[in-house]
Amino acid sequence: PPLPWGSHSFHEQLRLDSWFLKSDHRLDTELVDKIILQLNRIYPQILTDKEATKFRDLDVPTCVRLDALLTHLQQKREEACREFYSALHLHAEEVYFSLPTRLRRRTGPLFFLSCFSAVVGAALLYYHGGSSSALGLAALGIGRKVREVLIWYTEDSLSR
Repeated sequence: PPLPWGSHSFHEQLRLDSWFLKSDHRLDTELVDKIILQLNRIYPQILTDKEATKFRDLDVPTCVRLDALLTHLQQKREEACREFYSALHLHAEEVYFSLPTRLRRRTGPLFFLSCFSAVVGAALLYYHGGSSSALGLAALGIGRKVREVLIWYTEDSLSR
């Protein structure tokens, strides 16, 4: 998976997401084991058989094993962190897409720019009314559906 935001490395991303991963109860014993097995089988240089056995020890609570795994991967650096995200994406897609670094991507500059454009468009409609505002909204790049709702609202309020 691509880096979700900015120029952060996977190592930095895992550092930022670790607290969330440790507290997310969707990462149960079964999912953690699937991730460990994938890392061990496909990338034994990241997770050796001995390490995988240690991280899969059912006598240790899952949250403790997950914490130890995340710490281990961060010590292995970039490639290990990248492969962890690949395994997480494969086995726990819902968790992957709800990571703080993934959510931050969705609420990036384009999200705020679109909100700002909608507010400017609403202000234009409110203060100037009429079809010239619709042209202004089109120039701002506001989508057709948003323009239609704003125009309907303005026309409805003018007819009262």
